[in-house]
Amino acid sequence: MPDSSLLPELIFRSAERDPGAIALTDKGASLPYAALQEAVTGFANGLLGLGLQRGERVAIYLEKRFETVVASFGAPAAGGVFVPLNPLLKPEQVAYILRDCNVRVLVTSPERLDLLAQVLPECHDLRQVVVLDSDKPLPAGGSLSYCAWRDLLAAEKRRPHRVIDTDMVGILYTSGSTGKPKGVVLSHRNMVAGAKSVASYLQNVADDVLLAALPLSFDAGFSQLTTAFHAGARVVLLNYLLPRDVLKALEKERVTGLTAVPPLYIQLAQLEWPADITEHLRYFANTGGRMPRETLDALRRRVPRTKPYLMYGLTEAFRSTYLPPEEVDRRPDSIGKAIPNAEILVLREDGSPCAANEPGELVHRGALVGMGYWNDADKTAERYKPLPAHLPGREVGLVLPELAVFSGDTVRRDDDGFLYFVGRRDEMIKTSGYRVSPTEVEEILYASRLVGECVAFGVDHPTLGQAIQVIATTADATVDGAAILAECRLRMPAYMIPAGIEIQSGPLPRNPNGKIDRKTLSVQWLERNSG
Repeated sequence: MPDSSLLPELIFRSAERDPGAIALTDKGASLPYAALQEAVTGFANGLLGLGLQRGERVAIYLEKRFETVVASFGAPAAGGVFVPLNPLLKPEQVAYILRDCNVRVLVTSPERLDLLAQVLPECHDLRQVVVLDSDKPLPAGGSLSYCAWRDLLAAEKRRPHRVIDTDMVGILYTSGSTGKPKGVVLSHRNMVAGAKSVASYLQNVADDVLLAALPLSFDAGFSQLTTAFHAGARVVLLNYLLPRDVLKALEKERVTGLTAVPPLYIQLAQLEWPADITEHLRYFANTGGRMPRETLDALRRRVPRTKPYLMYGLTEAFRSTYLPPEEVDRRPDSIGKAIPNAEILVLREDGSPCAANEPGELVHRGALVGMGYWNDADKTAERYKPLPAHLPGREVGLVLPELAVFSGDTVRRDDDGFLYFVGRRDEMIKTSGYRVSPTEVEEILYASRLVGECVAFGVDHPTLGQAIQVIATTADATVDGAAILAECRLRMPAYMIPAGIEIQSGPLPRNPNGKIDRKTLSVQWLERNSG
């Protein structure tokens, strides 16, 4: 049987091996691989019937459910590109992404479509909206055409557009340091190579059951699908409200693999776990930030037979390092070594390799390096750079450049080759597993017209990793922090809402470039609030 080289083939190959094996479980319902393949193919035929051209973008604005997975793999099966949207995003943020990457087709539910009614007319490249089945009639009139899910899947069979593994397959949006989200473009090769690499070191097999607790718009969340499908394993889709819901799913579905972010693990570590979970939970893996030592220790007491994997990754290169379970006791603060089929370099500013224990920038090279940021040449050039000659694998006789991801993260490598995270060079806030741009928070606050000046910054938090703190001035003395927070709840997804807003009299201090001095304000806030 040929190996997978395109994203949908991860499903197709497993369907050929064992068509009756369960691929997905959601709310007690199950979907075998053969049925999933049929739905993916049907969705692709429907898109082609709508006139989708090669490389055109299909956005998916849904919670985790069967249709989300079908659309995510069906768009590439037609020759298109899928754009998963975090279901927590507000309508204005959805509209920005739809405009930014010129989405042609949107897949959503009737309830979410109602939320988007005011912003979709602004999305000039959008042509069709596929609406999940309901008794509610589809909208009529206007510049958009609407299609019911069941009708799309009933379309006649059509030949898909030809694509190869270096064609783009998806665009994942991540918060940018300048405010607006950036679309990270990934190829079929990136995602398939990533699936094979992660599945190899996690030792995923067809008998595995993986819990999809993270959003599928995250690279690590979507990875639960790709690694499972590569192995022919089962994925349990979970839209949880409380951490206890995760434990219930682990127990009920006899989950063997869990990947989550530190804030969730911190909450889970505070709960009592059913004793038999460790009998079937083979591993738990951490991503999206450093796992606190006390949390790791508590989890290992809860599930003593379960192996911990500590991982580091970035959307621009999917996954970079992992720490094997056998090293956790010796190096619990390490982010490990390069994953299979990737090379991680630690470089000085001049591009030369750092010595052991010398801090430098983490640089990722190999098959997982993405295709850059959508329609943003300047930001792409900052992050995706040619590797200097004389580095490992880059002999001087090689004429064509090789692009690598220069992460912006400072790390050090010890004498044994294990890596340790030191810090970030930019001002991104890592909260609840999300990377949040302080500028994006500030832009939303300015748009509310309740603040005169404002800065947002991250402060250490025991469960969130970092909490978002805001210092602001107001032109109206009747406006207070509570009023601004109420507006934030209307305009921001939950993970972006500030933990606190401090009102000061203006103007706020400036740095030598004339910009509001975020660093000084954050240091002063910490001094006032320490102890």
